[in-house]
Amino acid sequence: MFYGAIKDCDIANGAGVRVSLFVSGCRNHCKGCFQPETWAFDYGQEFTSETEDEIISMMKPAYIRGLTVLGGDPFEPENQRALLPFIRRIRNEYPSKDIWMYSGYTFEELMGENPHCHLDITEDILGSIDVLIDGRFEEHLRDLSLQFRGSSNQRIINVSKSLTSGELILWSE
Repeated sequence: MFYGAIKDCDIANGAGVRVSLFVSGCRNHCKGCFQPETWAFDYGQEFTSETEDEIISMMKPAYIRGLTVLGGDPFEPENQRALLPFIRRIRNEYPSKDIWMYSGYTFEELMGENPHCHLDITEDILGSIDVLIDGRFEEHLRDLSLQFRGSSNQRIINVSKSLTSGELILWSE
């Protein structure tokens, strides 16, 4: 897996101050995407154990609320395989910090409606994160007033509550 950027003090991509990892690779190619360079799976740098260690170190301060993984798309199959062990490591080392992920795929697609993005490990990833912002960016639905998302079709989902209840539950602070 490759990544395009790591931000150590991000306040735009989730609640609180966060560390954000922008992975490379996306097949959705949304019109108006704010980072089309991340569509290429080989954009940026290779994600290595040293990269993991760097992110772990960035997350140490008490003011860091959690990790956000976006892109590109973390739920492209190639990215899922690399991200699952990393997310588990974050959970082990920082159990009180939250994990947010963005995907152009919907929650329903990730749960099995789309065989491209639903792998044998997808539900393990979903079970390890707290919040999912889902849905493709739709340029005609662009709304700058929305919190943590770019278009009104995208949802901010409380994943753990949704998985427990069996119905979609939106996140609220």
